[in-house]
Amino acid sequence: MSRQGQDRERRGSFWRDNSLTLAFGGAFLIVLLGQALAGHAEFNEELTVDGLQRISLGQYVTTSDFAVDVTENWQSEFLQFSLHIFGTVWLVQRGSPESKELHKIGTESDREQRVGDHATQDSPRWAASKDWRQGVYARSLGRVMGGVFLLSWAAQSITGMAAYDEQQLRRLQAPVGWGDYVVTPDFWNRTLQNWQSELLAVAAMVILSVYLRQRGSPESKPVGAAHTSTGVEG
Repeated sequence: MSRQGQDRERRGSFWRDNSLTLAFGGAFLIVLLGQALAGHAEFNEELTVDGLQRISLGQYVTTSDFAVDVTENWQSEFLQFSLHIFGTVWLVQRGSPESKELHKIGTESDREQRVGDHATQDSPRWAASKDWRQGVYARSLGRVMGGVFLLSWAAQSITGMAAYDEQQLRRLQAPVGWGDYVVTPDFWNRTLQNWQSELLAVAAMVILSVYLRQRGSPESKPVGAAHTSTGVEG
């Protein structure tokens, strides 16, 4: 094969091999832009009603109103995945591909996890180590997801406070501090309405995948698998 042909094949392989991340990443940016445009229009309508000067899109995306809308969704999504990652270590659902097999409850053995002496040649380097690095790497996904959740939740509380105080000033009322804001109904209404939707989505996915199928998807069991088959991907 010519060099040009090899280059085309490598480029084609990159797009194919990373298509899931690229597709969802691209869709995220498009939707984020759509949210910015819609939020900008709504924000300017509110300014007009209040008799204030309208602002540009560039100015809007640096406001606390835009930031809190973004971060409150991010924190709920990362909460969902964090709970799912940690919960599926110890909790199971008979018949669901979202669950591990019923007899594998817990952190599993070194042999099952391919760590230490049981690591293979293509195992990550830290998985093969026998010191602190293995312990860190063995729980890295949950810790990173949990850390991002806490950071985005903190960002939501700070930007939410700024947006709330802006509304307070428009009404000629006194602004509040961070400690006072995080116990307000505004903060918890924003937070809990996202949490309940994420928890419902996970619960629905876990139980519906026991009885329903999607051919070719790793989130589903094989179409012909028994309803009681657990931890099997299609």
